[in-house]
Amino acid sequence: MRVSRLMLVTLRDDPAEAEIASHKLLLRAGYIRRIGSGIYAYLPLLWRVLQKVSAVVREELNAAGALETLLPQLQPSELWQRSGRWAGYTDGEGIMFHLEDRQGRELGLGPTHEEVITALAADLLRSYRQLPVNLYQVQTKFRDEIRPRFGLMRGREFIMKDAYSFHANEDCLKQTYGLMDQAYRRIFQRCGLRAVAVEADSGAIGGSASQEFMVTAESGEDLILAAGDGRYAANQERAVSLPPEPQPLPPGSAVERIETPGQSTIEALSQAQGWHPTQVVKVLLLLARFEDGLQQPLLVSLRGDQQLNEVKLSNAVSHRLSAKHGTLLDLQALQPDEAAKQGLTGIPFGYIGPDLSDSMLSGAKSWAPRFERFADGTAKALEVFICGANERDAHRLGVSWGALGGAPDSADLRSAQPGDRCIHDPSQTLEASRGIEVGHIFQLGRKYSTALDATFTNESGQEEPLWMGCYGIGVSRLAQAAVEQHHDANGICWPTAIAPYEVIVVIANVKETEQVDLAERLYDQLQAAGVDVLLDDRSERAGVKFKDSELLGIPWRVVVGRGAAEGQVELVQRSTGAKQDLAADQLEATLLPQLLLERQGLLASEAP
Repeated sequence: MRVSRLMLVTLRDDPAEAEIASHKLLLRAGYIRRIGSGIYAYLPLLWRVLQKVSAVVREELNAAGALETLLPQLQPSELWQRSGRWAGYTDGEGIMFHLEDRQGRELGLGPTHEEVITALAADLLRSYRQLPVNLYQVQTKFRDEIRPRFGLMRGREFIMKDAYSFHANEDCLKQTYGLMDQAYRRIFQRCGLRAVAVEADSGAIGGSASQEFMVTAESGEDLILAAGDGRYAANQERAVSLPPEPQPLPPGSAVERIETPGQSTIEALSQAQGWHPTQVVKVLLLLARFEDGLQQPLLVSLRGDQQLNEVKLSNAVSHRLSAKHGTLLDLQALQPDEAAKQGLTGIPFGYIGPDLSDSMLSGAKSWAPRFERFADGTAKALEVFICGANERDAHRLGVSWGALGGAPDSADLRSAQPGDRCIHDPSQTLEASRGIEVGHIFQLGRKYSTALDATFTNESGQEEPLWMGCYGIGVSRLAQAAVEQHHDANGICWPTAIAPYEVIVVIANVKETEQVDLAERLYDQLQAAGVDVLLDDRSERAGVKFKDSELLGIPWRVVVGRGAAEGQVELVQRSTGAKQDLAADQLEATLLPQLLLERQGLLASEAP
């Protein structure tokens, strides 16, 4: 391809809409253009990148025995209602675009395809002899993001590879899960990405176990907590750790009411009273909203130095209440104004104790009449503690759970923090880094097959639900994550395996016949050798061409300049800036062995 025919339009300045480096560079280099909020056109250069990423994905999935298919983007609401996810996706999280057709039937634009693939499996897979089966697709997905941002990282339309496996038993599922884990590691390695696998929460997809693959980058939205010995890593949503040891209060002392005017926060209490945060049980008031309309107030007790992990709390609330009330739509921290709207003005926000009476909810317009109570393990472990007195401007000192009538059921509801001790080895501590999620694999178990009656006949002739796994890779997100991880002050530094072109031949001066002739010959030779090559034949100054080639991030640049008369060219590696002069006749012998390795990610040079 010749640059003069590439429809290349680059920008000198960073677009105002872009916040992170990869978004800025993809816009400046002419890879994408914004069409609307969270909606982007993939221009020819990026489309080549996406095709290469997809090719790597297909090769590894096919090698793992998966079968490619293509599923409909429009999905009937009935399937999602049967799985119990329609309300959560259209009302709670609200991430599914949904519509009615002219007959009044509800449809959704698929953010994921568990329901559709399970319905097909119910129709097609009837016997254990047909199992296991692993189906995948590379498909455009849709999410009605509240705040689209960061370009392709969090868009409303994106390209994803999603796979779904079906099994006769859990052991077979775990075996395929392991095979997909290894396939994913090869995919990211071949694409030139530094990715780490971490334990993750299964979220709205569900399942018994899941693992995310994170591309490490300072701009990542996810916080990764990992042990220094490399034996544990998890997304903070899922991470567990040993909390700091508390500073105990003397046991056996009588409960004492303490005036604490204006001291409604842990920080204020600690400063005014000299209490240590680990001696305090703080109580948070939240509201859980369910599919059946229930609005359930929650009282959550944590130790004063700990932070609530809302993902863990959501899981605990769903486990306790969703069987009766349907999907948990959302959780929100309650403030005095929300309570006032319910006609409740007596709740002493900032001074609530774990034993706040249910009578405080008497007369609420739409809330449930009693609290659901939860306690984090750090709070329940305190033998004696300080807590709110359930009246404004007062706390209680020397309280025990026995004096309060017992502790609520406990669970891990705290967010693990950098510096916490590791459970597997308390001599190790958790270290923090940022990551961009590019892949996620799940052991779904029988959640969807049970809900959609996807059964098979086992070896004993009995009907039972299929075991399932699912496995996703964000193809378009992966492409931008590669830029976030591989760039410098001058532009993109594509890993060769997914670069739109591997080599760019730059004619320094198109008015010099010898330069043009040699460049054309090298261009033809490289094409004949199977190299993806660009020829910059524009009548621009050499400096402009060099800057554009660096901005575009083509891994290798061949400069045909003043040495053309002697048959000499300059070879420049984009990622390192290393230059070498060599005879044009030696270009193929020098470059091709390097490209063969880089295409497999075996010699992926680290970007600055």
